[in-house]
Amino acid sequence: MEECLRQFDRGYVKIDLDALEHNIDVMYDRVGRKSRLLLVIKTDGYGHGAVPIAQLSQKKESVGGFAVATFEEAKHLRECGITKPILILGYTFPYCYEELIGLEIRPAVFRKDTLRELSEAASRVGKTVKVHIKVDTGMSRIGIYPDQEGLSFIKMASELPGIEIEGIFTHFARADEKDKESAIAQYASFREFTRAAERLLGHPIPIRHCANSAAIIEKDLTMTHLDWVRAGITLYGLWPSSQVDHTSVDLEPVLSLHSRVAYVKDGRIGSGVSYGGTWQVKEPVRIATIPLGYGDGYPRSLSNCGYVLIRGQRAPILGRVCMDQFMVDVTRIPGVSCSDPVTLIGTDGKEHISMETLGELSHRFNYEFACDLGKRLPRVFYYRQKPAAYWEQFRPGIHSLESFFQNGTGV
Repeated sequence: MEECLRQFDRGYVKIDLDALEHNIDVMYDRVGRKSRLLLVIKTDGYGHGAVPIAQLSQKKESVGGFAVATFEEAKHLRECGITKPILILGYTFPYCYEELIGLEIRPAVFRKDTLRELSEAASRVGKTVKVHIKVDTGMSRIGIYPDQEGLSFIKMASELPGIEIEGIFTHFARADEKDKESAIAQYASFREFTRAAERLLGHPIPIRHCANSAAIIEKDLTMTHLDWVRAGITLYGLWPSSQVDHTSVDLEPVLSLHSRVAYVKDGRIGSGVSYGGTWQVKEPVRIATIPLGYGDGYPRSLSNCGYVLIRGQRAPILGRVCMDQFMVDVTRIPGVSCSDPVTLIGTDGKEHISMETLGELSHRFNYEFACDLGKRLPRVFYYRQKPAAYWEQFRPGIHSLESFFQNGTGV
């Protein structure tokens, strides 16, 4: 089976679906199995591959549904056989309302014109649209304020034909900070407003959610685990920030990045390495060329400061990262030759390069690093510790390397 991967020798992103399942399970245990997980798989699952993630995890009782950012993301999931609830977290534009209702996709609502247009679209389609009301308790991004005007919005939503209030939610701005005062204040505001809304409606709102990844794992925010919790960055085994408790749950990184050495040669004294000659050869050095670059989302800001792993050892980057290639120092790594495996993110022997480490070195957010890994890099999905399927830009669709899921769903 590993021979199938030789077509990806230039570079590929390995997605470990066993690690993904593990992260789902430990987060479900963390919330006491009283809340369902809403898996946030926007931006193609933070660059990991939304469709295989959804196809695998929708079978789990712990998963209540999925959250995305756009109608197109939601529609694609439906087309790929995802039947559980899908919530669009941001604003959804009117061009798609009829199709959205037909596909039973849940929009977040916070504008009165949206309510009116959804109601009219629901009448034309002949179906009810389930909505989640977004409340702004301190993010100042989108959402109704938790005040009398906000209650009038909820009243309007409850009275318009074709609209069903299925959920209500808010989003924490600072739950990933050590000081939880802001998040606790947001939660108190949300709970008070939700209770007022339910008194106005005369019945409970079925799904309430406010906990994000940081709130899922932090012990001081367990009170925020309501009907759903939204698992975002922690789903992928990454941390919301350096300030959260990294010992609270046992997360496993889902993504690693691999390539192979394309060329090895001795540098010439006095020569520069890469554009601008920002690294000069002043003593004997062995240089290996790696055939990836910022065109693949590997950031140029790692120039002269990042490193990769070859034969279980660190190989520092020499000079500037180019669009499609960069060079590393293998002088102190005996026997490096062409086609040797290279780990850019992940583990080789006793050494490990995390997304957080590269984020710090490149002055980028780990979320951003994951999302920006380019589509030119194939995604290879491992399941039960072996390669099971792959996706690549030039052969659209997810292709099975043998039998992906035992029940034959999806790929």
